[in-house]
Amino acid sequence: MKFVDEVVIEVRSGNGGPGSVHFMRQKYMPRMGPDGGDGGRGGHVYFEATHDMQSLLDFQFQPKYEAENGENGGGQDRNGHAGEDLFIRVPVGTLIIDNATGETVCDMLVPGQRVLLLSGGRGGLGNMNFATATRQAPDFAQPGENGEAKTFRLELRLLADAGLVGFPNAGKSTLISRWSAARPKIANYPFTTLTPNLGVVRAQGFDFVLADIPGLIEGASLGKGLGHQFLKHCERTRLLLMLLDLDPNTGRQLDEEYDILKQELAAFSKELANKPMLVALNKADAFGTDVKDPIFEVFLEERGYLKLLKKLKKDGLEEPRIISAVSGLGLEKFKQEAANAIAALGPRAYEAVGPTTLVLGDVELF
Repeated sequence: MKFVDEVVIEVRSGNGGPGSVHFMRQKYMPRMGPDGGDGGRGGHVYFEATHDMQSLLDFQFQPKYEAENGENGGGQDRNGHAGEDLFIRVPVGTLIIDNATGETVCDMLVPGQRVLLLSGGRGGLGNMNFATATRQAPDFAQPGENGEAKTFRLELRLLADAGLVGFPNAGKSTLISRWSAARPKIANYPFTTLTPNLGVVRAQGFDFVLADIPGLIEGASLGKGLGHQFLKHCERTRLLLMLLDLDPNTGRQLDEEYDILKQELAAFSKELANKPMLVALNKADAFGTDVKDPIFEVFLEERGYLKLLKKLKKDGLEEPRIISAVSGLGLEKFKQEAANAIAALGPRAYEAVGPTTLVLGDVELF
């Protein structure tokens, strides 16, 4: 299935039905007066968050949505039916943005959350409402009010507890496939991952959702590689797992990789760069010797390990973990450390974005 995380759609609420101009006419009962009923209101437009959708692909095929118009009023005091409300289902984590102003209208964070975005037009009053002692035969009624029409930009930002960041081919996809049931494409060339992948990771006493984000390269903030196209999916994560590549064929020092990745995260968002982070050195199997071998320490020093330690200490981060996503070295311990770090952050706090957002206790469930 193609992954689509940004679309523009046109939405219109229903028009209100016009009121009726009608006079009662029955045999042997002349001059009975006006009995024109009211028009029905137009259908409202709601957005509803659901876990049943994984991307915004459906909206590419159907970019226009209209709620039903209200029915016209009828004679004999018959009011028109209200137009059927329209419920537009979006994946949990979708931002709804007014495309004209760029303002974030609401943030669909909670499954079952419903938000009224466009109100249907009011139905017009029939002529029976305008009869008075001095105006007993009103020959007019109100027209129905028009509904609202807007263009919205939908942006999907995945709700994951932790996000994997690193250079292309650093082993992120292999790691998520070892930790979860996710099966991303894995191959020995850069940019194998072209879309984010989610996996549920089960640790002792705590499960968390992990997102594998397509690889960053130096200059991503300038549009190189995949640019910052997918970093927005890291914004909602509470913990970043940075994978640095121990493979000596990369041509990069460990401290250089760390600096570049931090710079690209900061170029996208200062908040993202300052998130809690665990760092791991992947592909320990690439050296071909036991990590406890003294020669391995020499290899680490040649790869800039000591410089990396100083930078991590300066940034208030712990020492990096030595792992191998291929052989499984250190994976269980690293997984449990990640789970413990997320659990220590407490439950996810959902915050309302926009004046019409309904979150948690204010969720309007139908």
